[in-house]
Amino acid sequence: MTRYADIPKPIRSGIVVVNPDTGTPQRVIVLQFNPDTLERSIAPQSAGDSKDGGSGGAGSGDRNEALRLKGPAEETWKFTAEIDATDQLEIPAPDGIHPQLATLEMLVQPTTAQLRAASRLAQNGTIEISPIEMPLTLFTWGSKRVMPVRLTELSVNESAFDVNLNPIRASLSIGMKILTVSDLPAGHRGADLYMAHLAQKERLAAAARGGSLGALGLPGVDLLSGRG
Repeated sequence: MTRYADIPKPIRSGIVVVNPDTGTPQRVIVLQFNPDTLERSIAPQSAGDSKDGGSGGAGSGDRNEALRLKGPAEETWKFTAEIDATDQLEIPAPDGIHPQLATLEMLVQPTTAQLRAASRLAQNGTIEISPIEMPLTLFTWGSKRVMPVRLTELSVNESAFDVNLNPIRASLSIGMKILTVSDLPAGHRGADLYMAHLAQKERLAAAARGGSLGALGLPGVDLLSGRG
């Protein structure tokens, strides 16, 4: 008879905020529930796209660039995360799920210290103030998907509250863009992490079982060589 203790504990997905200089994790955000679905969009950066100003007429790119890539594909992820204080009653929640929501919201907000520093620079007559740099953010979906990301969307739907109007249940629509070597400067820790993520994809692709031309209804290599 199978015991509950024999059932492996599921790995949680989550977000890790990392100091880009030292690589030290500054905060680990574990999603309470793994999303049921993930929507991933992968757009190749083709050198032969019509937007590159090819000479093949309207809607066509440079024929010499048709099979060339300018860089890594642009990949975005979307999913819905759930937070429910009533599912973990053993954990005191005097503020409801305000802390969990605030932690996620601060991934797209500068801190008060950063805003005050920028204000001081402006008051001192600094003409050009550099945009505020946020910590490096990693999204993890198991050990085979660890990648640098930038949150592009955070929509919160609060659906239940306690007597003090603290939210106790919410769903969050989260969108993120995978940061590649095209987005980050050379030598940035995030660029190295993206390269490790891409190398993992290569290893998984190499492990995939190949098919046969016969399964596609093709008689042999002559058809592919153009001599069929």
